[in-house]
Amino acid sequence: MLAANQSGREFFRLRAESLPLGLLDATREGRLLEALRAGTPYVEVRLTHSQRTVQVRLVPGPRPGDTLMFLVDVTELRRRETVRQEFVANLSHELKTPLTALRLAVESLLCEPTPPAAARRRFAARAMKETDYLASIVANLRELARIEAGPPALELERFAVRDLVTEATGRLRLDRPLELRVPAELHVTADRVKLAQALDNLLDNAARFSPAGSPVEVEAALDDVEFRLTVRDHGPGISPEHWPRVFERFYKVDPARSRDGKDVGSARATTGSGLGLSITKHLVRAQGGRVWTEAARDGGQVFGLAIPMPITVHLAITSA
Repeated sequence: MLAANQSGREFFRLRAESLPLGLLDATREGRLLEALRAGTPYVEVRLTHSQRTVQVRLVPGPRPGDTLMFLVDVTELRRRETVRQEFVANLSHELKTPLTALRLAVESLLCEPTPPAAARRRFAARAMKETDYLASIVANLRELARIEAGPPALELERFAVRDLVTEATGRLRLDRPLELRVPAELHVTADRVKLAQALDNLLDNAARFSPAGSPVEVEAALDDVEFRLTVRDHGPGISPEHWPRVFERFYKVDPARSRDGKDVGSARATTGSGLGLSITKHLVRAQGGRVWTEAARDGGQVFGLAIPMPITVHLAITSA
């Protein structure tokens, strides 16, 4: 490599005084050297060292024997394309099961001879259940689209966190005991509606994975830096390799694998639309916060959110 412009030096972290230098020594990317030797005018390669995807264009240099190499970083573009492809594939898969069940229920109602009254009621109830499920997917998709269309306006107000949690549990009608470690005097200033929606999703998620009779635990605290709230279930937990992705749209844990490696009988898998945790992530990020999940010390899974105090609006809403 004889020379590199400022963008090239910044991309490969080169100092101008270190040039000229061999292409491999300068970039530590063998695939660029392969592209140069192949002489193909245009190629797209995935760099090994930097884990970036670049478009490589080769053109003759100003002097005989010289070659100019132009690189365009298309990593984010390719990531967005992958996200869109996965979204369409996941949505198609998500809709297939309820649509099939709905069709079977309707066909059973229309078959000859007419089914007995008890069977008709059962088929109608199944059709209603699948219709409600489809409606929830559509509603969640609309909510995600609204959030991702741009940073949502925040309506900040001061409120008691314990009241927020109590209202959420009453609204959801949870069929699991609730253990609260939320001080009655704990008040925060945040977007109450968005925080309530995020809490609803976490409570619903915990209730679905807590064994019958086991509690859902909610804990909240406030310090000089941030407000933190966690929801813990007593289910089989989630393997650590899934933790970074559970807040992605439609991401579901493999039902054949749990954290302790047990079989499907005790494993954990998302049974909802796979959108609730993603919506939670966006609602919390809109308030400058963060979300996470981790294993509870004595079993179960903890999902948490934290919002800085005072709130700093996070303007970058991602689509991941």
